[in-house]
Amino acid sequence: MSQVLDLRGLNCPLPVLRTKKALKAVPKGESLIVEATDPATQADIPALCEAAGFKLLSATEANGIYTFNIQHPA
Repeated sequence: MSQVLDLRGLNCPLPVLRTKKALKAVPKGESLIVEATDPATQADIPALCEAAGFKLLSATEANGIYTFNIQHPA
């Protein structure tokens, strides 16, 4: 089951910092859905996933909301 982290309305660097903190609590094999409105997250969240060893399953944008599905590796 996925957890949802609502970061809409927050600006850099808060979305990345809060995502990093939330990922520490995600059980192995589970995923975290991150929703943000800061355009910088399009580059920052994928970079965080790569640096931290998490798998970015998807990154989409709709109506100004960027949604990232991040999986904790098993």
